Amino acid sequence: MFYMSIVTIILIMVIGVVSGAYGMIVGAGGGFLFVPAILILFHLDPYVAAGTGLAVVFINSLSGVGGYMKQRRVDYSLGLTLSVGAIPGTFIGIKLAGQSSPQAFYLIFAALLISLGTFLFVKKAPIKEATSEVTEGVSAGIENQNEVNQQFSGTLQRINAHRKKYLAIVLSGILLGIVSSYFGIGGGWLLVPILVYLFKVNPHEATATSIFSLAIYSTAGVLIHLLNQTIDWTIVLYGGIGVIIGGKIGVILSTKLSGDLKIRMLSIVLIAVGSKLLFEI
Repeated sequence: MFYMSIVTIILIMVIGVVSGAYGMIVGAGGGFLFVPAILILFHLDPYVAAGTGLAVVFINSLSGVGGYMKQRRVDYSLGLTLSVGAIPGTFIGIKLAGQSSPQAFYLIFAALLISLGTFLFVKKAPIKEATSEVTEGVSAGIENQNEVNQQFSGTLQRINAHRKKYLAIVLSGILLGIVSSYFGIGGGWLLVPILVYLFKVNPHEATATSIFSLAIYSTAGVLIHLLNQTIDWTIVLYGGIGVIIGGKIGVILSTKLSGDLKIRMLSIVLIAVGSKLLFEI
């Protein structure tokens, strides 16, 4: 923790607003912008930057998840199942972060961001905008049933689909927990592509479910960093104010943007941030 000038405080809050809004729109929690920014501006130890970033991501996810729940865009079953794997993965990620050199941290971080961003930019989402494969199949089979039966059948269809993919979902959660806590950026930037391309969830639902899951499993990472005293609370304070404001803005803007545009927005910023980090090595 260190003294900050008024200009620095305003800068951190602005970064928080931008990160929070952008992160909420694409379902990534804003950490993939916030952490590189504080690394570049303040040259923090990567381990401290990870803890600080994860705390800000946690605040960002809490600020926006309520809005997505009200919009009924969260798949609770999927989000909770991912969290089952992500929480133990968090412990692994923090352990790895404490043993990595700063050079390795920057290189792995940058390579991962650029690779994923490039993939998302050139790969078209394999689903229609309005619905996922699961809900399409359900709708086609129950067109002539009443509304109650439609909802009941749809719920059963989703439960059965999730049971078949339970192991894959939990393993994905473990990966997300590791990546989230290792880099301190949350796992939403990786979770959204996994939901869209692997589990065929439409982008609107994927972004909301990502934020819901992130709000759960990032809690474990923040608690561990809190115990290890690897969080810069000054940055969290002002950055947190920014991401709360940005998160509210992002939830509103999210309803006005197409799913394909959200994926493209995520890909572009991943490539840009990853490229910038390469110059910091």
